[in-house]
Amino acid sequence: MSDFQAIADRVEIEALRGEFTDAVMMRDRPRLASLFTEDGVLRMPHIPVEQIGRDEILAGGELLQSQWDFFVQNTHPGSIRLDGDTAAGRAHVQELARTLDGREGMNFAVYHDRYRRTEEGWKFAERVYEVRYLDTSPLAGSAPRAAEAPAVSFADPVSDERLERTADALRAHGFAVEILDDAAEARVRVKDLIPEGVSVLTGASETLRLSGIDEDINASGRYDAVKPILFTLDRVTEADAFRRLLASPDYVVNSVAAVTETGSLVLASGSGSQLPANAGGAAHAVWIVGAQKVVPDLTTALRRIEEHALPLETVRARAAYGVDSAVNRLLVLNAEPRPGRGTVLLLREAIGY
Repeated sequence: MSDFQAIADRVEIEALRGEFTDAVMMRDRPRLASLFTEDGVLRMPHIPVEQIGRDEILAGGELLQSQWDFFVQNTHPGSIRLDGDTAAGRAHVQELARTLDGREGMNFAVYHDRYRRTEEGWKFAERVYEVRYLDTSPLAGSAPRAAEAPAVSFADPVSDERLERTADALRAHGFAVEILDDAAEARVRVKDLIPEGVSVLTGASETLRLSGIDEDINASGRYDAVKPILFTLDRVTEADAFRRLLASPDYVVNSVAAVTETGSLVLASGSGSQLPANAGGAAHAVWIVGAQKVVPDLTTALRRIEEHALPLETVRARAAYGVDSAVNRLLVLNAEPRPGRGTVLLLREAIGY
């Protein structure tokens, strides 16, 4: 190996380690998983966790990061030992963290790494995380966003840059995504996406009502609309038929309470009756999402539901039914395992709540 090649390999491996820290800090789980070989392994014996392959690393990152209030990781360069198309090395880590259930502390750790050269460049074949020092004393500081939380707006549309970042993350998770200017474009696009004559369930969504999509589906005669049929059924004597119609239509059309820039859709429900179709019961799904529903992560998504969507839905529920609304069921769609099933229409305008 030439000296130039050795230098180039060291620079690329160091960049790989930097990408890992950046992906962790930015909660970019698809990018984090992509830094490993297809059969790469991430081991954290003290937890204990062993994730094998990109899919497990992606899912494990989602679970871990959903528990964070805040997390800071600093990585310092360690050793790199090259051996042709493989290498080994160490990186030294200092971390501060607090979880949503109140656990907190600081640690110093070491990553013991094995690297492999691939067609995509150097990747982690294995990372083993060894804690060398752990201090669980209460942390004196807090995340700045926690102090600024009341000033966060959940009603304003986000920038095109954030929409594009969200779309990229959703696509990486298996969703089809289109960015449209407004609800009028979405109304036209829904007609293109759904063939005539198929059974379609529409969710209880202000986005669908305000856009006219709900009326297009349930009153046009173009489709075998499920909702008008449900209104004819007795929920006590025909409960089984009611449940089956809700669970497995050809298409479900709905909105969401929040969509994260890390590529997850979050739906909230009082009864949960319409969630099975969204989760996978329907053969196809189309979600229309206003730009104000984009949030950084799942933690903020839950805040948006409790602080913004629920109060507005309660006002509607009181007027319609005389009762308060409630978040009794939550559905988080982290990925679409059936390619082509789920389509997200992201709008540049704010609509619904």
